Amino acid sequence: MPDAKRQRLAAWVILVVPAFWAINYVVARKAPGVIGPYVLALGRWAMAGAVLSIMARQELWAQRDQILRDWRQHLVLGFLGMFICGAWVYEGARSTGAMNIALIYAAAPVLISLGSVLFLHEHLRLRQMLGIALALVGVVHVVVRGEWLALAQFQFVVGDLWIVAGTVAWAVYAMLQKYWPSTLSATARLALTCWGGVVTLVVPTVWELLFEQAMQPGWQPWVLMVAAALGPGVVAYWIYSWAQRSLGASRVSVVFYLGPLWGALVAWGILSEPPGWHHVMGAALILPGVFLATQTSSKPTEQKS
Repeated sequence: MPDAKRQRLAAWVILVVPAFWAINYVVARKAPGVIGPYVLALGRWAMAGAVLSIMARQELWAQRDQILRDWRQHLVLGFLGMFICGAWVYEGARSTGAMNIALIYAAAPVLISLGSVLFLHEHLRLRQMLGIALALVGVVHVVVRGEWLALAQFQFVVGDLWIVAGTVAWAVYAMLQKYWPSTLSATARLALTCWGGVVTLVVPTVWELLFEQAMQPGWQPWVLMVAAALGPGVVAYWIYSWAQRSLGASRVSVVFYLGPLWGALVAWGILSEPPGWHHVMGAALILPGVFLATQTSSKPTEQKS
C-alpha cells in the first residue's frame, strides 16, 4: 500500500481505538470484589498474547534469533504497557473517580508529543498543535460536565498516583516503540510485548492469589478477562501499534482525547448511563481537534533518530 494511502487509512482507523479501550472502563467497574488487578492484568495479556502468537506464529519462528537478541526490549515494553498501564490502572480505579482518571490521562498526548519532539525528532505543524489544544479543551469540558468551576475542587487521592504512573508509563511506552525500531509486524511485536508483560506480572499475581481473595469462583472473572483481552487488548493495541508506524507517536496519541466520548457511549449502552449536553459540546471540540491533529501532509512528519 502506498505511504500516502496508508497514512490516510491510519488516520481514520485510529479513531476507533478508544471505542475498544472504553470496554476497559466497564471491566474496571465490574472487577472490584470479583477479580484482583494483577490477576486480571495477567489473564488479559496472557490471552491476548496467545491469540497474537497464533496469528504470527510463522513470523515469530522465522525471527527467533532476533527476538532472543531483543528480549530486554520486549520485557521493558511489557512492563510499561501491560504491568503499569494494566494492573496499576485497575488498582487506581479502586479509589479514584472517573473525572480524575480522565483528567490525568488527558495529559498523555501532551507528554508523548513533548517527548517525541525532544527525543524522536518528530515535528508538529501549527494546525496539529491547534488540534491538540482544541481537543484538550473538549476533554476538560466533558470530564467536568460543563462546569468549569469544578476544576477548583479537583483533589488528588491515592488512586490518582497510580493513574499518574500509568499515564507516564504509556507516554514512555509509545516513544520507545519508535526509538526501538523493529522489523517485526505489529502483530508479532505486540505478541512479544504481551508475553513480556506476563513475565513481569507473575510475582504480584501469585502474591495476590495466595494472600488475597483475588478471584471469586464462577464465570464472571473469566468473562472480564476475555473482554479485556480481546477489545482493549488485541484489537486496540494492534491498531495503535500499526497506526503509529505510519503517523508517528505524537499524532497517534491524540486518540486519548476521544476516550471520554467513547466511554460515555459505552456507559450509555451497557451501564444505562445516558450522555448529557456536556458530552455533545465536548464532541464539538474534540472531533475537529482530532481531525486537525491527525492530518497528514506532503512533507515527512518525522525523522529517524
